[in-house]
Amino acid sequence: MSEKIPVAQRLSAVKPSATVAVAQRARELKEQGIDVLSFSVGEPDFDTPAHIREGAKKAIDSGATRYTAVGGTVELREAICDASAKRRPGITYKPSEVVVSVGAKHTLFNLALGLYDEGDEILIPAPYWVSYPEQVRLAGANPIIVETTEESGFRMTPEALRAAITPKTKALILCSPSNPTGAAYTAEQLRALADVAAEHSFWIIVDEIYGQLVYSGFDQKSIVEVAPELKDRIIIVDGVSKTFAMTGWRIGWMLAPEYVSKACQKIQSQSTTNPSSVAQLAAVAALRGPWEPMEEMRQAFEARRSIIVEGLNAIDGISCGMPEGAFYAFANVKALIGKQGGGKTLETDVDVAGYLLEEARCAMVPGTAFGAPGFLRVSYAASNEMIREGLSRIGEAVAKLA
Repeated sequence: MSEKIPVAQRLSAVKPSATVAVAQRARELKEQGIDVLSFSVGEPDFDTPAHIREGAKKAIDSGATRYTAVGGTVELREAICDASAKRRPGITYKPSEVVVSVGAKHTLFNLALGLYDEGDEILIPAPYWVSYPEQVRLAGANPIIVETTEESGFRMTPEALRAAITPKTKALILCSPSNPTGAAYTAEQLRALADVAAEHSFWIIVDEIYGQLVYSGFDQKSIVEVAPELKDRIIIVDGVSKTFAMTGWRIGWMLAPEYVSKACQKIQSQSTTNPSSVAQLAAVAALRGPWEPMEEMRQAFEARRSIIVEGLNAIDGISCGMPEGAFYAFANVKALIGKQGGGKTLETDVDVAGYLLEEARCAMVPGTAFGAPGFLRVSYAASNEMIREGLSRIGEAVAKLA
């Protein structure tokens, strides 16, 4: 057999997604007929609302099945601008400042290729979504991880931001509410970060994919609302996947200065071209349709949040704060590290997650994947019954640890 031709060297710096790895192991167990409860994947368990599905059916029946403009149809980009104006009062965007892509992850990838040069430094608060640093590395830039603490609610402080900035800083990636912690920044906290950013010249990329999933009356604000004077340096990443239960439809977008939008359209024209024509019309139906189904989902998530956080805190050796948004609990399992279970010592959060998968048949993602060892991300995008059953299983498995 001839020698294998090597793949690109750039891939050596990239790690596979840990969330996908956990989901894959859970699927393997399920294929063996084992009952596994998955709290690992970040997608709503609800069906896409009926009026959105109907919008897609009408699109098919009307023959809307051909290529569209690379950056999305005018109709969808106008709907995005209108929806953004409602969510972010006083801030307006033109359709030419919108690029629709194949999900928010694709949007972030386009931005990585369009904005980062080799040697640039990109600031990323930890815990972070697993793809942020890997996309930075693929673009040849360097992710600079800014540590946060559980005591601060996993929110980056102005002091930490200031200390991380160097002449090589090209961008800050901020996610509020956060994946994996559910932590969200108040207007005052965003203003303090904006004041530091204003002293320098770099992009502020804000992932607001969970921005409409907040609870207990939390006043969700975008940094562009509290610091409108920085609008020409702020790029908003958003989409329909989480709020509208449309993960599989793959529609995300950016709101950015027009020259950035044009640059990213150029990249997209040489990769995916346009997102699905049918999915785009479904997204229009989502953005222009009734809000009641989404509010019902949000209320269900809020109720589940209480169940899972209270249940985790009732398990000896696990503690968990109350997240402001998204649908994740970020559980501290440091007290379980060093214990004996499954015939071995649990030396890391990865071991704890593996033990709970094998012993409790509950799939969760280790915090190490998010730059936060000692924690587990537990998705509560699951029914109340499944959450309660999972908590029972986890409690029994933890009780067996020596």
